[in-house]
Amino acid sequence: MSVGPDDKELEEIKRRKLLELQRKLEEEQRLREEQARLEAQREALLRAILTPRARERLANVKLVKPELARAVEDTIIQLVQVGRLAPPVGEDVVKMLLAEVDSRTRREPRVRFKWK
Repeated sequence: MSVGPDDKELEEIKRRKLLELQRKLEEEQRLREEQARLEAQREALLRAILTPRARERLANVKLVKPELARAVEDTIIQLVQVGRLAPPVGEDVVKMLLAEVDSRTRREPRVRFKWK
């Protein structure tokens, strides 16, 4: 049984697909590692900025409303970076920011009545 030109083409296509999949997997792995590194830096920065009680409060909020906690963390980091907030940031400041960000992002439910 001889190997024909079709078999060689098929093997070449398989080889290229395999290489492409390997490259995709390597790229995804690199992106995951980069995201993990950035998240670790972010956590270290927050650990340096926040008091233990403030971190605890944000951790509790993160369990219920992760997007709200993330928004408050972003706000705290930005305020410290521009110098409008001095570390260590206490629980009272975190409470105030939580209330402010929640009121800005909260949408009141609307009830509509359709009359027949």
